[in-house]
Amino acid sequence: MNSEKLTAYGPLPIRIVAGIAFMVYGLPKLSSIPATQNLFSHMMGLPAAMALPIGLLEVIGGIAILTGILTRITAILFIIEMIGATIIILPNGFVHGYDLNLLSLSISASLVLTGPGKVSIEWDILKREIFPKGKQIIMRNKKALEETSI
Repeated sequence: MNSEKLTAYGPLPIRIVAGIAFMVYGLPKLSSIPATQNLFSHMMGLPAAMALPIGLLEVIGGIAILTGILTRITAILFIIEMIGATIIILPNGFVHGYDLNLLSLSISASLVLTGPGKVSIEWDILKREIFPKGKQIIMRNKKALEETSI
């Protein structure tokens, strides 16, 4: 299998790790909404009402990223969340979580650009991406590769 064929599988490890990570960070937010609301309002300066939507985004979005459905939409929502989180954490410096936010933002940006990849619900079950840019790029590269090897 050459490297061009492998590119279709590139998003898979990124999706697996990102999906699990977002779920791991979201579950504690949902398991204790009052504590999360307190943390958001008193320590972060966010409205307490943001606790539930952010927790749900991280858990449901993590599942979506992990399974490869609505990958681009979810990744865009995570980019927005990570920009906000980075701005809030910025005064604490790079070591206190800023780096993790930038890594999550970069992973999300990568998934927006590549889509879910070949092993995903969108590719395997739906037979198309809901937002098909990634699959079109892969298919175009595959066709160009086949034409050059003839």
